[in-house]
Amino acid sequence: MINIEIVLDNDLLKYCRIKGHAYAGSKGKDVVCAAVSVLARTALEVLAGQDGISLHYEAKKPGEFFLEIVGYNETEKAFLFSVGTFLMVGFDSITREYPKHCWLSVNTNV
Repeated sequence: MINIEIVLDNDLLKYCRIKGHAYAGSKGKDVVCAAVSVLARTALEVLAGQDGISLHYEAKKPGEFFLEIVGYNETEKAFLFSVGTFLMVGFDSITREYPKHCWLSVNTNV
């Protein structure tokens, strides 16, 4: 099972941690793993390309992904809110469609 943890700080994305494998298909043909990977990688690329946002990220091996917002300018709050919403809606959609293969936890860190 893929476990996804999103932590928000005052409604803004603080970090996203993904661990595990869905085992919903053969290697290279697992639609659940592919969907989760595309969402996570897209968020990473979008955030990394945004001036005023500092990141720390790791993907040490398949089935592990970590993205943390280390710092941001006040002008980036709306952008961070939007990316966090994008991730939560996307991951929630996957977990509703494939509940035996993917689990999402959203926590607030105020």
